[in-house]
Amino acid sequence: MEEAIVLFPTPAIGHLISMVELAKLILTHQPSLTIHILIAPQPYNAGSTAPYIATVSATIPSITFHNLPNVDLPPTSSPNHETLTFELLRLNNPNLHQSLRSISETFTIHALIMDAFCFHALSVATELNIPGYYFHTSCASSLSCFLYLPIVHNATTKSFKDLNTLIDFPGVPPIPSGDTPKPLLDRNDPAYDCFLNCAFSMAKSAGIIINSFESLEPRVNKAISEGLCVPDGPTPPIFCIGPLIAASRSGSEEVVPECLRWLDLQPSGSVVFLCFGSLGLFSIEQLKEIAIGLERSGLRFLWVVRNPPTQEHGLAVTAQPEPDLDLLLPPGFLERTKERGLVVKSWAPQVAVLNHDSVGGFVTHCGWNSVLEAVCAGVPMVSWPLYAEQRFNRVILVEEIRISLPMNESENGFVSADEVEKRVRELMDSEEGNSIRERTLSMKNEAKAALSEGGSSRMALAKFAESWKQC
Repeated sequence: MEEAIVLFPTPAIGHLISMVELAKLILTHQPSLTIHILIAPQPYNAGSTAPYIATVSATIPSITFHNLPNVDLPPTSSPNHETLTFELLRLNNPNLHQSLRSISETFTIHALIMDAFCFHALSVATELNIPGYYFHTSCASSLSCFLYLPIVHNATTKSFKDLNTLIDFPGVPPIPSGDTPKPLLDRNDPAYDCFLNCAFSMAKSAGIIINSFESLEPRVNKAISEGLCVPDGPTPPIFCIGPLIAASRSGSEEVVPECLRWLDLQPSGSVVFLCFGSLGLFSIEQLKEIAIGLERSGLRFLWVVRNPPTQEHGLAVTAQPEPDLDLLLPPGFLERTKERGLVVKSWAPQVAVLNHDSVGGFVTHCGWNSVLEAVCAGVPMVSWPLYAEQRFNRVILVEEIRISLPMNESENGFVSADEVEKRVRELMDSEEGNSIRERTLSMKNEAKAALSEGGSSRMALAKFAESWKQC
């Protein structure tokens, strides 16, 4: 029988792209494999994945996609979109079981690789005697947090949001309790229970693949490997095989986006790029404050602006109409800054922008895909987290890896124009900004070395392939 590996990502586009990049990487090591990717329906609208899936299917015949059936989701009072995702994937377990049985009629399945939201799937893999691996799509530091969660959980009866203290996770700087991943803040929320159960499940897996590389996070990789995060049991093998990022998809010369043509006209390293991921949204008041800060800074900027959130959703979980910039931004802002700034509606080709010679800084929500894209482009960052584990990532980027400055918000999460102005100026023209820039360029070279022949990530990939053969 032909040999295959099955991947089971969270259906959101960011997680799907990471899984596809993992599939491509596995195929470079074992091109004879067939990769099957199971696609669950999205519990909310985080952007259509159909065009991306069609492109991959047309260009890589070794990758096959399977759409799982829709399931009926029960209502939830949780404010975290992660709760819906966990529930959707749990309810898909029967469909997963059926798909794996169907694939195994034609292929020998060597492994099921799932991301953390799919932790219920490990029981299906175990039942079918298929080695189950996790693909952690964020940093190794956040993996330390999740694996160590049961220990912290048993040490207190309070929610993280009420602790007001620093928490010590192995291998990372002390984390303010309020900066732990957002779904963990309230221990009475269903999302918290899901992540707690996920931690137990991860520890029982055949291994954990991490989208990072050893020299980016050496201290925490050592702590996890030495078993400090799971002190009451064995730690599964970890494989740092990153950085995995999607290649730029800017298109042919005839369809180069306006923002890239505009960047061609700007001086080298002069532009600050502001972009906040597929779900991140700001209020009108916050958008205006950003605009005032950028205008006062005197810097060149490229800024991706989306419509503010509705009252029902604080994230872009429904389809977003095109923003009306004249209504959202201060009167006359676009005219006054037109010689040095460009505001783009809703989307920009982020990888292409970050790799453009004119871009010298990146204001980001700290989503891990965006962080890795900045690292690989050698672009230093200002960290402005919005959701998920991004506040945690900010601590790691600022204090541990030292490739970012923090954007500091008020207690209600609002960032003033003064703070925006201060941070972008500091990033682009200060001694600390230059230090961060040099450190980021060093990490760019380290990333390239990790992926080169004999590099740490290539060796980790080989060890991963060897591990499933021994199961």
